[in-house]
Amino acid sequence: MGTPAKKLSQLALTARGGLDPDVTGIAVDSREVKPGFLFGAMPGTRVHGGEFITYALRMGASAILTDAKGAEIASEELAESSAALVVVEDPRQALSGAAALWFGAQPKTMIAVTGTNGKTSVSTFVRQIWTELDHAAINLGTTGVEGAWTAPLAHTTPEPITLHRTLAEAVENGITHAAMEASSHGLEQRRLDGVHLTAAGFSNFTQDHLDYHDTFEAYFAAKAGLFRRVLPQDGTAVINMDDPKGAEMRAIAAARGQDVLTVGRGNCDLSLTNQRFDATGQDLLFSWRGKSFQARLNLIGGFQAENILLACGLVIASGDEPERVFDTLEHLTTVRGRMQLAATRSNGASVFVDYSHTPDAVSTALQALRPHVMGRLIAIVGAGGDRDAGKRPLMGQAAAENADIVFVTDDNPRSEDPATIRAAVMGGAPQATEVGDRAEAILRGVDALQPGDALLICGKGHETGQIVGDQVLPFDDVEQASIAVAALDGGLA
Repeated sequence: MGTPAKKLSQLALTARGGLDPDVTGIAVDSREVKPGFLFGAMPGTRVHGGEFITYALRMGASAILTDAKGAEIASEELAESSAALVVVEDPRQALSGAAALWFGAQPKTMIAVTGTNGKTSVSTFVRQIWTELDHAAINLGTTGVEGAWTAPLAHTTPEPITLHRTLAEAVENGITHAAMEASSHGLEQRRLDGVHLTAAGFSNFTQDHLDYHDTFEAYFAAKAGLFRRVLPQDGTAVINMDDPKGAEMRAIAAARGQDVLTVGRGNCDLSLTNQRFDATGQDLLFSWRGKSFQARLNLIGGFQAENILLACGLVIASGDEPERVFDTLEHLTTVRGRMQLAATRSNGASVFVDYSHTPDAVSTALQALRPHVMGRLIAIVGAGGDRDAGKRPLMGQAAAENADIVFVTDDNPRSEDPATIRAAVMGGAPQATEVGDRAEAILRGVDALQPGDALLICGKGHETGQIVGDQVLPFDDVEQASIAVAALDGGLA
């Protein structure tokens, strides 16, 4: 790892009995423990990490970080061991702080954005603006680490050890600015609690992840943790006031003493006053604290303006001059898998791919595409397996209410019966055409395109695999759209 040993106390951890051993590394997977490591035995949804303390001790762990339950599970082994034992009420939060201190470096300017939709777009636009302003910048989240330095990531918000290792490596590679996605899972599990943020943003709040969070209230509370707990008191909260939860999130930030910068269509610091759409993008009229500006966005979808305003607010909150920020907007490009133009038919009809995988996101994407389209709007929609089943008919309904033609197909069925998932989606779109095979659905959607029409393929966005059972099969919506257009328009031999 290349990190010199540190005393346990240097990681802000206090062991029972005053023990303060040298720590040579940190792990939450007992199989990765080496002599001298701190092992984090975290509470889990299926099994408590305390079950693996015995193995970690056998592998030479010098210290164990856990909660009271974890200590109880391995009480006999711990009593016979010379390892230091740290028992805290919130071991995940303690682990995040320890990981930050262990790796010891993160980019000087960091922001995070939370919300049901828009996290990837906003963080990517922040990185693009920073890059235009000559900062060495990255964004990290659903699409991995992108920008001046790149790396893969397994989760939108990585667990703390991976996250802080990544941030330290970014600094080693000259990165000064980083934009993060803050997922509700990551916030709930305290993964960001060791990150030093300059600013944090809130985009919106709609139904998603109720398979993980039991209620809307719990889901919102997880997101609010970004402002209640992670963003320091001297940080700036950038809040989208167009969302119904915007006022509540602003109040939470203000109660912490944070500066608040508001964005939206109303009376805000950064306010969108008008939009004009055409086939390749849109023109924006907006104001910054009373002063008007106009900018060209080469991006499809009215909601992109909301994402852009939030991104601009975050960059301004991080110290850059507003006028310089606004000058970059015409250079911004589509985020991969987010309202991405995938192919164009010879008759001029367009095919777009979007990561919209919630009812609100499907509605928003289709409504946003409509002003750019002279003809009919065709949608392909599905729903993932082993996830919030309640949103499936709502997915179909969102497509049926906003598109002229709808095809219902498979998304990532995972361990569930694909036909059962499709039937639930069809419940909200009874007039839709059901086509189980996703490639065939895309081919039929493309085949239906007439001059002036547009097709929106919803659900998988940037993903390059389809999860069926326990297999990940190669599948890329953008690639399939290109193949379908080439096949139908004579581009394939």
